[in-house]
Amino acid sequence: MSDDSVNAEDGAGEDETSGSGKMKVIILAVVALLLIGGGVAAYFLFISSPAEEELVEEAVPEPEPVVFFSMPEITVNLENVAGRQQYLKLKATLELRSQEDVSAIEPFMPRVLDAFQVYLRELRTSDLEGSAGMFRLKEELQRRINVAVYPVEVRKILFEEILIQ
Repeated sequence: MSDDSVNAEDGAGEDETSGSGKMKVIILAVVALLLIGGGVAAYFLFISSPAEEELVEEAVPEPEPVVFFSMPEITVNLENVAGRQQYLKLKATLELRSQEDVSAIEPFMPRVLDAFQVYLRELRTSDLEGSAGMFRLKEELQRRINVAVYPVEVRKILFEEILIQ
């Protein structure tokens, strides 16, 4: 029985040794995979290929030329609220595509100023409150100016000064 007990102990010892050997192999495999994965990630993050740089350069459009035209200052009285007279002073600049557009707009400035005056006189101070009120004002003035100067297109209206007294 002593031989059997020795054989049984030897077999148990082999299982423990082979089990820890398998564990070492698994740990080494995981470490190797992590190192390889980290190397691949570093390559893609920090080393860019020339083909990718060319794609980025091609995707960025060149900025279009911009010309600015300053409009004359406009002062109007707003719609009467509770018997109190209020005034709006507005200074704006127009963003156009070219100098030719400026030349095309200048003869129509009386028409543009009239469209602005008629619209602005109907506003109340509550219409101009907050960023939403300013956004609506810009949209409405841009629509009116584009109708007045058609076929020239005004890209944007930029407010330089807005004062309500």
